[in-house]
Formats: sequence, structure tokens, C-alpha cells
Amino acid sequence: MPDQAKNLAASEIGTALKALSGWSIMEGKLHREYQFANFAEAFGFMTSAALVAESMNHHPEWFNVYNKVVIDLTTHSTGGISNLDVELASRMEALAAGAKKKS
Repeated sequence: MPDQAKNLAASEIGTALKALSGWSIMEGKLHREYQFANFAEAFGFMTSAALVAESMNHHPEWFNVYNKVVIDLTTHSTGGISNLDVELASRMEALAAGAKKKS
């Protein structure tokens, strides 16, 4: 069962960002852009991330062109950045690191 979404205070978001290299706040959302070696690696990352997101019942806003994946995370049900956004971002970081090690 997925965790309950709880909005984070600005200080909590700041602390989380220190552990999430490459992530920032853009338009009130956690934001990250990844670049992979090619489309197959980008799509493979998205497929793995989609399985994680589905298991959390927490889905990203994202965009892909060729080797680039742009991600924005927010919790619509709570109207802000929640613990689930930080957890998903952290898990995406681990997936991206694994994808880049394979290339």
C-alpha cells in the first residue's frame, strides 16, 4: 500500500534537494532534466520509472524527445510537493544512475 501524501514545508524541501543532485524547484514542482546516450536508454529509464511510479500510485509529469527526459513532480491531491514526490525523485535518481553505468 503506498504511503499517504503529506505536503512538505519549504525547509523540508530544501533538505531533500540537498540529497537530490540535479533536482530543483520550477513553477512549484520538483524539476529534473536527464540526458541519456540515446533514445533507447531514455525510453528504458522511463519504462523503469513508470513501473516504480505505478507501484507508488504516484505519477510524474514528463516529456521525452530523443535522449532527453524532462520530469516535474507535484502531488495534485495535496496541491504541493509531498513526501511522495521526494521518494519518487530519489528512486528515479537510482534508476538513472543504473542506466548510465550500463552505457
